[in-house]
Amino acid sequence: MDRTEIGLLGVVVLLILILLRMPIGIALVAVSFGGIWALVGLTPAWGILTAVPYDFGAKWSLTSVPMFLLMGFCCYHAGLTRGLFEAARKWLSGLPGGLAVATVMGAAGFSAVTGSSVACAAAMGRIAVPEMLRNRYDATLATGTVAAAGTIGALIPPSILLILYGIFVQVPVSKLFLGGVGAGVVTAAAYILVVTIRAKLNPALAPPVQEVSSMHEKLAALGDTWPVMLLVIGVFGGLFSGVFTPTEAGAVGAFLAFVISGAKGALNWKMSKEALLETVQTTAAIFVIAIGANLLTRFLALSGASQFISQTVIELGADQITLLLGIAVMYLVLGMFLEPLGAMLLTIPVLLPILQQTGIDLIWFGVVLIKFLEIGMITPPIGLNVFVIKGVVGNLATTTQIFKGILYFLVADLIVVALLMIFPEIIMYLPNLLD
Repeated sequence: MDRTEIGLLGVVVLLILILLRMPIGIALVAVSFGGIWALVGLTPAWGILTAVPYDFGAKWSLTSVPMFLLMGFCCYHAGLTRGLFEAARKWLSGLPGGLAVATVMGAAGFSAVTGSSVACAAAMGRIAVPEMLRNRYDATLATGTVAAAGTIGALIPPSILLILYGIFVQVPVSKLFLGGVGAGVVTAAAYILVVTIRAKLNPALAPPVQEVSSMHEKLAALGDTWPVMLLVIGVFGGLFSGVFTPTEAGAVGAFLAFVISGAKGALNWKMSKEALLETVQTTAAIFVIAIGANLLTRFLALSGASQFISQTVIELGADQITLLLGIAVMYLVLGMFLEPLGAMLLTIPVLLPILQQTGIDLIWFGVVLIKFLEIGMITPPIGLNVFVIKGVVGNLATTTQIFKGILYFLVADLIVVALLMIFPEIIMYLPNLLD
């Protein structure tokens, strides 16, 4: 068996282990270590296994991951984002499906301080679903809206997936953040359109809210959004004006989140402990998968499998559109069974040489990739966001109802992806301003 065959066999074994439900981080490390052992021997394999985790974990740019996570968890546990939904509710409740529209807007705002679709879905689920059900909204519309709106969390910066993609592919994270804004705004607009059309065609899904807010109440509600607005302006204003780097922005954001929590009277030992503990747990899980993906990159490079795969694809003569459609199908299928981080880091080592040789813009592709991964968050049978919402709402809705509710949003997502491919300027307009 030659080196390339060993590499390809390793990929097959990896896929089998993942199908057998082995944690993806462990599968990546085990297959990569075994493959390198078969290629160069046990002693060099141990040397790579001890060196790669340190070399990867010691990257200064990675410090932004736990810092942005800490910022999001602090805002979540301190309740700093509740005012976003309340303000959107008072201003938008008069529209068809107004509470669901307010949920999408609230999720878009919460996305600016979390970077995680799961955290976004969980937070908005606790706030918005009971409010919609209390106003006699259909359970499928209420839960489906929140599950879908949560996916905006990984598009609008700070996105943990975009940070890790930027580090692995070595493209500027600031440009990825700006590209994510365009995709996130279009996604939110598409979801709002779905809600309003459904509510207009079938008012029983979202009965009009009887509460009428005065202008004074609406303006007061806007005032309650100041914690998030201050945080967003402080972090991203400094980031995009060049005052500090994306790496430093995470630390600034975490610091500001704690300061604002203290100013709101929400800073206490319990909140701080929960935010810190969840940050450590999530960071550890992310880093295990990321280190495994780094080892897989070394294994595929040593075996020549990545070059073989990329050369085979290029020799097929597929143009960019055909190639992108094939990648789209692959990620939509992977999204049914894998969580986004694992799916991304599993495939990037194989796809990167192909993308580079076919001239596909890596900034644009990164944002489209995250959109594909987030579609997987609401796609049966796994649909992680669906199960997050089920855990939050308990007996208020069944899993079947939630999956039924997201079908209309899945159609909207496919239309958004088509728009992002046909009109790449949606993503690239803001990043190009930095050139």
